[in-house]
Amino acid sequence: MQTWFKEWFNTSYYHQLYFKRDDKEAAAFIDKLIDHLKPTPGKMMLDVACGKGRHSIQLAGKGFDVTGIDLSEDSILEALKNENEQLHFYQHDMRLPFWINYFDYAFNFFTSFGYFKTQREHDNAIRTIAQSLKPKAVFVMDYLNVHYAEDNMVHQSEKEIDGVTYFITKWYDETHFYKKIMIEDEALQEPMIFTEKVAKFSLGDFTDMFACHGLQVKEVFGDYNFKNYSVKNSPRLIMIAEKTSTV
Repeated sequence: MQTWFKEWFNTSYYHQLYFKRDDKEAAAFIDKLIDHLKPTPGKMMLDVACGKGRHSIQLAGKGFDVTGIDLSEDSILEALKNENEQLHFYQHDMRLPFWINYFDYAFNFFTSFGYFKTQREHDNAIRTIAQSLKPKAVFVMDYLNVHYAEDNMVHQSEKEIDGVTYFITKWYDETHFYKKIMIEDEALQEPMIFTEKVAKFSLGDFTDMFACHGLQVKEVFGDYNFKNYSVKNSPRLIMIAEKTSTV
């Protein structure tokens, strides 16, 4: 059975809905992150779930050697148009092993995680990332803050982007957030409907998952301006972890 994200992430509507208007915010966050981490030029970086490569491209432009991986074939085909000696892209499932002990930094941006059906699959993805890192290398995970998302959820909304209308319905249960997206476009014979499902992972959940694979959380921030993390008031959960052992 086709998983929801394989089909949804391959559509142009996914990229239009999420990425058309927030490139400026994303670029500002990457700038702040690099200023905070202070990696030296030439460091090897892995962008996990890179999409069309917008963050990878920005990182490579700062003088780093960047590899982006993503499950979506269409996204990688688009990203490959920007490939050069410092920028590389591969279609790859993050649940499966990638390069071993190779990268100095790994990134997973903008809640590009939590989509899988089982805990084992999520653990496999963390294992892939941990194994790809050299000892003492750094992993940055940017996830939604579960408690803030519950308290501030807008259950019904509508967006119109370039003549395409998105009707969005959100809800949650004990373990997951759900988002039903109905797309109306004159180019479609009938509306398209996708339902996203994202796991409710807390800081404690991530700390445990990381520890199982030799990653130790060193810093936690609550938004893209690097304010301190607050369980109730922070919109994001940004974790900076270090690979402390080879598990």
